[in-house]
Amino acid sequence: MTQPVWTPSPERAASTQLQRFIDEVGRDVTTVRDYPSLYQWSIDEPAAFWARVANFCGLVASQEATTVVDDVGKMPGAEWFPGMRLNFAENLLRHARSTPERRAITAWNEAGHQQELTYGELEARVTVMAAAMRAAGVQRGDRIAAFMPNLPETVIVMLATASLGAVFSSCSPDFGVNGVLDRFGQIRPRLLFAADGYTFGGKRFSRLDRIAEVAGQVDSIERVVVLPYLEDRPDPAQAGDKAVLWEDFLRTAPPDQDLEFAQLPFNHPLYILYSSGTTGLPKCMVHGAGGTLLQHLKEHVLHTDLRPADPFFYFTTCGWMMWNWLVSGLASGATLVLYDGSPVAPEPDSLWDMAAKERIRIFGTSAKYLALIEKDGVRPGSGRDLSALETLLSTGSPLAPEQYDYVYRDIKEDVALVSISGGTDLISCFAGGQPLAPIYRGELQARGLGMKVEIWDDNGDSVIGEKGELVCTQAFPSMPVEFWNDPDGEKYHRAYFNVFPGIWRHGDWAELTERGGMVIHGRSDATLNPGGVRIGTAEIYAQVEQLDEIIEGVVVGQSWEGDTRIVLFVRMRDGVILDDTLRDRIRRQIRSGASPFHVPKVILAVDDIPRTRSGKITEIAVREIIHGRPVKNAEALANPEALDLYRDLPELAR
Repeated sequence: MTQPVWTPSPERAASTQLQRFIDEVGRDVTTVRDYPSLYQWSIDEPAAFWARVANFCGLVASQEATTVVDDVGKMPGAEWFPGMRLNFAENLLRHARSTPERRAITAWNEAGHQQELTYGELEARVTVMAAAMRAAGVQRGDRIAAFMPNLPETVIVMLATASLGAVFSSCSPDFGVNGVLDRFGQIRPRLLFAADGYTFGGKRFSRLDRIAEVAGQVDSIERVVVLPYLEDRPDPAQAGDKAVLWEDFLRTAPPDQDLEFAQLPFNHPLYILYSSGTTGLPKCMVHGAGGTLLQHLKEHVLHTDLRPADPFFYFTTCGWMMWNWLVSGLASGATLVLYDGSPVAPEPDSLWDMAAKERIRIFGTSAKYLALIEKDGVRPGSGRDLSALETLLSTGSPLAPEQYDYVYRDIKEDVALVSISGGTDLISCFAGGQPLAPIYRGELQARGLGMKVEIWDDNGDSVIGEKGELVCTQAFPSMPVEFWNDPDGEKYHRAYFNVFPGIWRHGDWAELTERGGMVIHGRSDATLNPGGVRIGTAEIYAQVEQLDEIIEGVVVGQSWEGDTRIVLFVRMRDGVILDDTLRDRIRRQIRSGASPFHVPKVILAVDDIPRTRSGKITEIAVREIIHGRPVKNAEALANPEALDLYRDLPELAR
């Protein structure tokens, strides 16, 4: 489509923080006059660019850097802001001093609105938590783990951890015991914070027994702090002999303590995040405080136009990097809107009732959620006031072109629908939105500022208008500091640099458009290769999801007679039978909407589709199962039992 589906008004574009940044830079750098020229300058002069971002976004540091970056062409190995001293929590709580009465957090769950905290109240609670942690002996570099729902208390634990210079890591409470052990067992935390349970889809799930089992098997855990969430006062003994209740732990804090922010090197360890773990033990990615902070400030302020007091929402759990990305909104003075529970409970449109009541300006979700509510016939813009909504963010998987139609038809006509793409690996985005430009159906607007992203073909040549590997050819601040338990860097190197030496290969199959946008076609390790033609799975999903009879699908390549044949599994609506007539319709839809090469040879119905804890369909696990190969770490899946539906299928043996 050559016509945009949305264009910002001149007034809206002129008022953005990005435009103000361009104007400021342009006074000194005459070549910078718009986003394309700003992007080019940001990758040509990365030191000047990142220094400008830090200054423009008000990064707080107690000691300035001696230079911006050493060895920017070295990946890994570039050092950002050597000599600088700062604290991540201090930057996120800086608005508590200037505007203590501003709302910092509004929390919702399936039962509705739960609580609010001002910036002053948030700082006070972090002060007590940090004092209790110090009393428990927590020191710089200690790991603090959270097995928690998306609650204000989880944010409090993270901020207290960061204030001390300790390292925070979290899993959502829907993880099984083995999934938690695979993660926390590697990093060996000193304290474990956990809620007594959680709710999802109207059901209550106690987690006291799982907490006890985890604490019993990870001998580094000295104390378990249990947050009452399901019950007013759960019995901590059910969580093991190391457990105390939240309030009892806080009582160990000495009175009248001040909140002290440890001043540490720019990229001292802040977070440990995890790969999905479906091909073995999860990789433990250590992210630095300064790189995470600077990257998130850039993306929030310049790319998303997040402003002080903006109600800012992303539907996420504490097991997905979007939680870390959301929480950094405090550094911009925003009001975080947290939600715990099912996004479609108690009703399919519950999140939109919340959006209207909270007057959310920036609403974030996944492409899968948008597809599901469209299938359910949800029309969020009907009968509710979404006038405050200006930006709708989507990530987790490619946003199909038809989903743009749904948003502009049934949610809001005047909204920036921004698809963003990056990952846990960089705790940020390689490509996403920029508020000065039109939005085109099925296309990410732009590469991120300071991110030297290219698309390379099999020969390692940079291409435009052709599909290839998404690579980054220059260091950026939010690269992992290291992988945990990887002393020689071998795991780190193998993850990103073993295909193109010194070049970050991200694993996305994508293309750059002539106008500077990007289209993501799926994961490159899950691309299909029938007859030697390389196909992205997202192109098939975009067609399948247009059929009302189908809820969702997963597509994989099966080795067959010396070639690859495409196999499509579909989950049907209740009462719908997959017969040959419907199979023919599916094939016609894919042939006309994509190409003859995309048409699956085999189409089968299944009752469930395996997905990771962050909600992403896992094509690789399905591929391994249909080939009779083991999935090394099925516990990493949200629904590992679904894999049994794909074993030893007679239709795939003929």
